[in-house]
Amino acid sequence: MKRIHLIGYALAAALCAGQANAQELTGTLKSIKDTGAITLGFRDSSIPFSYLDDNQKPIGYAMDICYKIVDAVKKELKLEKLEVKLNPVTSSTRIPLLANGTIDLECGSTTNNVERQKQVAYTNTHFLTASRYVSKKASKINSIDDLKGKSVVSTAGTTNIKQLTEANGARNLNVNIIPAKDHAEAFLMVETDRAVAFVMDDILLASLIAGSKSPGDYVISKDAFSKPEPYGIMLRKDDPAFKKVVDAATAAVFTGGEGQKIYDKWFTQKIPPKGLNLNVPIGAELKNQFAKPSDSPDPDFYK
Repeated sequence: MKRIHLIGYALAAALCAGQANAQELTGTLKSIKDTGAITLGFRDSSIPFSYLDDNQKPIGYAMDICYKIVDAVKKELKLEKLEVKLNPVTSSTRIPLLANGTIDLECGSTTNNVERQKQVAYTNTHFLTASRYVSKKASKINSIDDLKGKSVVSTAGTTNIKQLTEANGARNLNVNIIPAKDHAEAFLMVETDRAVAFVMDDILLASLIAGSKSPGDYVISKDAFSKPEPYGIMLRKDDPAFKKVVDAATAAVFTGGEGQKIYDKWFTQKIPPKGLNLNVPIGAELKNQFAKPSDSPDPDFYK
């Protein structure tokens, strides 16, 4: 009889422990478990990070990483099925929609910086961009100093033209700075030899080169006008349990070699829908980041 009681107590204790574990879920993980769904925020034209294909389906580098996170969440919550909902976001709506619970992850090309970290959290950095210049190979502009005395274009109202102006003064380059109304006009000036170089985020330059008539004519500088700026996938702030799962998922992707494969798929091969190849091999800084994943917003951390 005593043994039966002991078994009864053990079963009751196990049941209580199971209930306690279920109750321990909080925040995003609890919401996902309760609804059986996770919502990803996507961009419609952030090539190649997050954009729509010919079937209006969101695809891209950041989307692939987000789906790896979804797999990890499904495993963590021991769910047989996990519905993935997709919600479009813009640069102005992405943070509000994350904060109010409309989306659980923002899968795009969002810079991780100290100011934004006051409102949201980020998982491990998946891309590093910097302000560089594109020029024609025939111009043989091999460094920022080679721009001395020449005409250089950048887009008006951007941080890039500000960085170019600062470098011009600091290095006594005597560059003729031409402000263009948009990226397309700026690139056209290099194409038509009205400027020897165009200063902009390197990944945007790569997209312009890939879409040009003669991609092989151009080269992006190794020299940069800025420190590396990290891109990260956003999640809600003050949700340590969810962040732990997300960080572990991205770290596993990056350190296990899968990150390099996903990177190559989107940056060194032809991508849909037009078959463009951005031809941007992974850099030393991002390789280092993949080896030692971090969510640091500090550009100096990645140098």
